[in-house]
Amino acid sequence: MKNLLLASLLGSAIAMTTMAQANDVKALEQAARSEGVVNSVGMPDSWANWKDTWADLTKLYGLKHMDTDMSSAQEIAKFAAEKENATADIGDVGAAFGPIAFQQGVTQAYKPSTWDQIPSWAKDQDGHWALAYTGTIAFIVNKQLVKEAPKSWADLKTGKYKVAIGDVSAAAQAVNGVLAASIALGGDEKNIKPGLELFGEIAKQGRLSMANPTIQTLEKGEVEVGVVWDFNGLSYRDQIDPERFEVLIPSDGSVISGYTTIINKWAKNPNTAKLAREYIFSDAGQINLAKGNARPIRAEHLTLPPEVQAKLLPQEQYAKVQPIKDNAAWEATSKVLPRLWQEHVIIYMN
Repeated sequence: MKNLLLASLLGSAIAMTTMAQANDVKALEQAARSEGVVNSVGMPDSWANWKDTWADLTKLYGLKHMDTDMSSAQEIAKFAAEKENATADIGDVGAAFGPIAFQQGVTQAYKPSTWDQIPSWAKDQDGHWALAYTGTIAFIVNKQLVKEAPKSWADLKTGKYKVAIGDVSAAAQAVNGVLAASIALGGDEKNIKPGLELFGEIAKQGRLSMANPTIQTLEKGEVEVGVVWDFNGLSYRDQIDPERFEVLIPSDGSVISGYTTIINKWAKNPNTAKLAREYIFSDAGQINLAKGNARPIRAEHLTLPPEVQAKLLPQEQYAKVQPIKDNAAWEATSKVLPRLWQEHVIIYMN
């Protein structure tokens, strides 16, 4: 009898919690509709298929949207500089930058209703940040300009092509590119010397390109080999010309990390920002990210459409990929990386 009563009480509690969550989301939707606008930074249409999520938020809730593309560091600096004069409500930053944004006091917390399905390693316990999707550092190769595509970081050192990694002082993609090279070549979150040595050698050879590997520079033929997230590389390839580019995970190792939304502490439209996060972590929002070739953080709780699953790289390419194991060490290293990059890599640029 006691067990039956306990089960009944537990079932009622779960039902009440589910109902409360549903009511909270409904209230949030109404509040967001009254604000009517969501302004984002670092969440452009072409990145991880944000396009479909913004379109859905417009269609479902009538929200107008505008994005200003910028790096993770620039987003945090913008929130901090503007404060009460905020022009941005929500941003998307690399995993290492989520805790930094929280420490700098520029975020506000919101836990989406799917919170319990987000792994503990991928979220702040109070909801100031939570990874919505993961990416793995990959190469994108312009086959029209490069005869022998590099298959590994070791190959980069002996190639004849130029290598573009982007702005290591500000962009999470570039920062993780250095870490991926370091891990593949024997380093770790505390020791990025192998990665710095590799890119220093490439710079000495005059093969380090200052171009940022974006869809625009790739389309113009300004990038021969780019170091990018797999989801970006696959999206760029598909949008420009699938025959022109090859995307691959370095065979000697890479790093898997992710991106988190941060809601501006001083957001003028806090409810639309929270609703955007709520939608991003819903099944539909997670599938939107997968359509952009990003791996949704709730992947194990989703059934991806077959055509979406087919767009991703073969699983065997990820055999030597590993997540960041020491987040505290990597956070400390990533803060000094811009200086180390200047001292060990940029110094060799002509």
